[in-house]
Amino acid sequence: MQNRKLILAVFPLITIFLEMLPYGAVLNFARPATDGSIGHFRETFSYFSLTPFGYANFGPLLTAILSCLMLVLIAVYIFSAKASFKKAACITGIIAALTSLMPLIMGLRYISAVGLLITASLFFGTALLYMFKQ
Repeated sequence: MQNRKLILAVFPLITIFLEMLPYGAVLNFARPATDGSIGHFRETFSYFSLTPFGYANFGPLLTAILSCLMLVLIAVYIFSAKASFKKAACITGIIAALTSLMPLIMGLRYISAVGLLITASLFFGTALLYMFKQ
């Protein structure tokens, strides 16, 4: 039975791996170009980086912390089989998926393809966890 439960940890592990990549969190900066106009450039960071958090992009770091918490709750659920940990992991997954969408508040330029994969992985992982029968 525990072998079947191990599949529940796959999506959170994929999510955390994607969050470690330096392509998830996006910051857009403006600087003067050589011709006097304003040039824009985009810089990407890991979800675990404090730089986006320092520039008021709170979603990525909150998502990273919540996805780690979700993985811990799933691990406890796998080894204890208490339904309360499964429910807590589902709630944490939903909140993490919603916080991963927080950069959209600032516009579409603040989300990357890796960020969308992280959101999808959180939604699918939470759905799998919710549908899992003991």
